[in-house]
Amino acid sequence: MDIKKAVITAAGKNQRTLPLQSLVDRDGTPRTALTILIEEVLQAGGENICVVISPGDESAYRAAAGPHTDRVRFIEQKDPLGYGHAVHCARSFTDGEPFLLLVGDHLYVSRAAENCAQQLVAIARAERCAVSAVQATHESNLPFYGTIGGRLVPGRKGLYQVESMIEKPTPTQAEQELIVPGLRAGHYLCFFGIHVLSPLVMELLDRQLKDDHTPRPLSLTPALRALAGRERYLASELSGRRYDIGAQYGLWLAQLALAMSGRDREEILARLTDMLAQHALDHSPRP
Repeated sequence: MDIKKAVITAAGKNQRTLPLQSLVDRDGTPRTALTILIEEVLQAGGENICVVISPGDESAYRAAAGPHTDRVRFIEQKDPLGYGHAVHCARSFTDGEPFLLLVGDHLYVSRAAENCAQQLVAIARAERCAVSAVQATHESNLPFYGTIGGRLVPGRKGLYQVESMIEKPTPTQAEQELIVPGLRAGHYLCFFGIHVLSPLVMELLDRQLKDDHTPRPLSLTPALRALAGRERYLASELSGRRYDIGAQYGLWLAQLALAMSGRDREEILARLTDMLAQHALDHSPRP
């Protein structure tokens, strides 16, 4: 599986401005979230990138792409018809080839030498099939993520054969249908925000859109569920963490994670220690 194309979705109503936000990257350089995502893709071997945006956003996104503008194609999602529809908007771009898919409102901080996209692409190439990244997630966060059920691939730590899937399940649904042996109690495998997908996904989305005579938001999950029934489809835990920059304090947490994994880690730790010490002093009982 040769993955040279990547799609970044950034057209959601509550998502469209998030990739434009500026952060300080691991090397101490200010970059937009979009630039950080683009560089994640380029390091993973992606050569052509499509960003799905809302109508009217192209000029802002071109500016946010910085030095990588020439590597990016922008496609508008004309109607707000959901995540699956946004992915389908890039069908002409992927043109029957496998592709890397990332969401524009997440950043990924690797704990390994390879970034998170590189890790996933390496697994997809080795296994020659579609692979979605997943992260063990507490049940309190299930309303925010698609969640899978499956079984470990024999002899492979953190690699799972996908057997079931529910979009944003309740804890009761997850307990009944999405148990994965070996996870801590109350934890489930939720999507990480990065996928390597086969061309069949675009065909399945196309079929869903044609079969649905009344336009309505289209999730990606039904297509992924159908994919699992048609061809080999795996899920993998990566050495890294996802950070939803659209969540409360999400941008701050992503910035902190980048800083703590970068060249200025010791300085950041010293500043945090001073801040916590001052906070404790300010809130200590007065004599």
